[in-house]
Amino acid sequence: MAKSNARVIESVEIHPLVLLSVTDHYERVAKDTKKRVVGCLLGTQSGTQLSILNSFAVPFDEEEKPPKTWFLDYNYLEDMASMFRRVNASEKIVGWYSTGPKLKHNDIDIHQLFFQWTSNPVCVIIRVNEESENIPTEAYVSTDVVQPDGRHEQEFAHVVSSIVASEAEEVGVEHLLRDIQDISLSTLTTEVNHKLTSLRGLSSRLKQIREYMDNVLNKKLPINQDILRNLQLIFNLLPNLSKPNLVKGFNVKNNDMMLSIYISSLVRSVLGLDNLIENKLDNMKREREIEEKAKKELEERLKKNEQKKDEKDKTKDTTDV
Repeated sequence: MAKSNARVIESVEIHPLVLLSVTDHYERVAKDTKKRVVGCLLGTQSGTQLSILNSFAVPFDEEEKPPKTWFLDYNYLEDMASMFRRVNASEKIVGWYSTGPKLKHNDIDIHQLFFQWTSNPVCVIIRVNEESENIPTEAYVSTDVVQPDGRHEQEFAHVVSSIVASEAEEVGVEHLLRDIQDISLSTLTTEVNHKLTSLRGLSSRLKQIREYMDNVLNKKLPINQDILRNLQLIFNLLPNLSKPNLVKGFNVKNNDMMLSIYISSLVRSVLGLDNLIENKLDNMKREREIEEKAKKELEERLKKNEQKKDEKDKTKDTTDV
């Protein structure tokens, strides 16, 4: 349980396979309950950056209220870690995950268990039920804090986390999302929803940038050259809308899009009118068939009545004779 050789972790990258595995674990074990699920994280560390590439579930249970009572199947954890090591030796145990949705009083004790596998384990909270524009992950590492009475205690410190994917993972996630999309929604509706979600996320990031800049101007926060450098890079990537060629290109693109929309509206109107005419003709055809059928039934009824009348007359004549 040596911690002296621990390398500092400044950022955590989480790959899509981990999110899918955790979601599947939660759906199988704790769906529609207030319980959380816990599992093991596998990955690699390069310098101060930790990449979480894979994960597996671990049997876990705990009491909702103090005293601290929890159970984690350590034998199962060892067996699964051994099997994963045989499949891919480069992926090592780097920490554990929880579906939270926030840190709990048992987490620091669970965290201590993973020091047997790595010198600086990471705890990742993955909120599978949260619907927001922000990423549903939060990463933490433990730090040694000296209390006023001289005691040393472990506490969690937040670490920047992000969701990244390789080209192959992006293709796989795209196909998966395509299969689970709501079939009751059109492709256009789905694309609009995706654009709306992206714009909401962009809006929240811009608000954060503005709040940071206001705090710096009001001297509530110190100047951070790294942040300012990144903001400058972002602003440099923005297009210069004062250039005539760029303005002309935007206008041409906009006109082409509006022309496509106009033609689509015309085609939709023509198709709607064609369907209306076809419905009208079908209704007229059905009404004609109904009238002809009623006319035939009436003629048959009249013939039967005449036949009955003739039979009655014959019977009356025979009786008279």
